[in-house]
Parts: sequence; structure tokens; C-alpha cells
Amino acid sequence: MAEPTGAQDQGARSVTDVEGSDSDVTDSFELPGTPDAFGRLWTPHRMAYIKGGQGQYKDKECPFCAAPGRSDEESLIVHRGKTCYAILNLYPYNPGHILVCPYRHVADYTDISREETEEMATMTQTAMRVIRKVARPHGFNLGINQGDAGGAGIAAHLHQHVVPRWGGDGNFLPIIAQTKQITQTLDETRGLLAEAWPEDGVLVEGKGAGAQ
Repeated sequence: MAEPTGAQDQGARSVTDVEGSDSDVTDSFELPGTPDAFGRLWTPHRMAYIKGGQGQYKDKECPFCAAPGRSDEESLIVHRGKTCYAILNLYPYNPGHILVCPYRHVADYTDISREETEEMATMTQTAMRVIRKVARPHGFNLGINQGDAGGAGIAAHLHQHVVPRWGGDGNFLPIIAQTKQITQTLDETRGLLAEAWPEDGVLVEGKGAGAQ
């Protein structure tokens, strides 16, 4: 019989060649497997996107109108105000990506009332301070995409993006694989932000905001 070649020549052995019992190929967590040099990017929460992405949403009802009618946990609502509320983006650019929305179904920023404008601005400031307190981002992107041509995913209902940013978060994954690495599940993120959000709805400087 010819001598083995390739990896076997270099001292590699298959599982069936390992001497002893299963404990020889079991790690410290008592799970089967042999250590190697590869890191793993575990992103099980992305299965929802793999199975359909944003195209899986087929409900004709406006999601921003429907969300307040469900529980905070089910809708991923972080805080409810008088005229506006803060909700996690279901398709976040980064962990902690919040949307600030008026309850009213209104499309254009120029159509909201002065009270809605003021609360939207105040809630955006508080969202930034809460995210700073919880996650210490290096910066933020704030913005409203107006209309389909402006890039709004749901153009019929006004919403402002509050996106935390960290140095180096714009890595090769979005460019090459059209994939964002989200390191925390949405329910965990919502819980942390909701817990840090003040009861009166306004977190100001000097009260644990951790502003930078």
C-alpha cells in the first residue's frame, strides 16, 4: 500500500485516528471539536434577513403606526413620549440604531406640529446621551431621509435615524458581502437602552449622560 500523502505526511490525523476516547477531541466546555486557527463570526440573528430581508414585510399597515399598539418588547420600543416615540431599527446599521417617530402618520418634516418638532428634537438628544451612557460610541449619524428619492425605506411615515458610530465600523463586510456585523441581538439592545432611559424622558448633561 502506498504511503499516505498530503496532510497526513505533515502529522495530521483524522478523528478516527485519534487515540483514546471522545475526550481527546472535546474542548473545555465538553463540546466536540478540535481547536484550529480560525475565528468565528456568530450571527444567528441574521437568519431573519437571510430568509427574506426587508422583502419579507408584506403587511399593508404602516409599521410605525402599528408598533405603538403592541408591547414595547414585541415592537422594540425603547421609550414612549407624548407625541413621539423611540424604536430600534429592525435593520440596524450599527447596534443601538434608534428611530424617533411621531405617532401621527405624517410623511414630511414640514408637516409636523411645533410640539412634535420639539419632542422629536429632545428625544433625539436623549437618545444620543442614553447610547453614550450604555455603549460609548465615538460619534453619531443623525438624519431624516425624505421621500423615496431621498432613500426613505418607509417614506409615508416620518422617522429620524440616530446611528451610533465607532472607529473602524465601516469595515470590508458591507463592501464585499453586503453584510453588517451586529454584535448584539435586538431584544438585548432594547433592554439596555430602555433601562438607561430616564423616567421623565429627558437625560441631560451632568446626570450620568457620559457625554463626550
